[in-house]
Amino acid sequence: MPTIPLTTQEFKEKIFDYTTEKDWVHRGQLPTIIDFYADWCGPCKMLAPVLEELAEEYKGRVIIYKVDTEAEEELSAVFGIRSIPSILFIPAGGEPAMEQGALPKHILKQIIEEELLNSKDQNNADKTF
Repeated sequence: MPTIPLTTQEFKEKIFDYTTEKDWVHRGQLPTIIDFYADWCGPCKMLAPVLEELAEEYKGRVIIYKVDTEAEEELSAVFGIRSIPSILFIPAGGEPAMEQGALPKHILKQIIEEELLNSKDQNNADKTF
């Protein structure tokens, strides 16, 4: 399964509707990663194939979306995206955490394994990895 393009409307339907909900509740059943990128961004282009590989490797266990920050300005603003790539990690339960930069594959795998798939404490607000 490749990474999946995600619009603002789809985010509200599949992940979290920030226009109607006050407290974070992930609507999805699986842990989710969202890559905020732009077509002109060099580091984003380097990260894209890594995320494609991870989407295949973790198929059925983690969903990886990609958000074009230029096309989805509202969603980018909601998350305060100021630099790209920015990656939002969303456990199946608990609060999301944002990381900036083109993280290497081994770091992404570590976050997936330790924080998304084996998270014991998923209720830490503003958690960073």
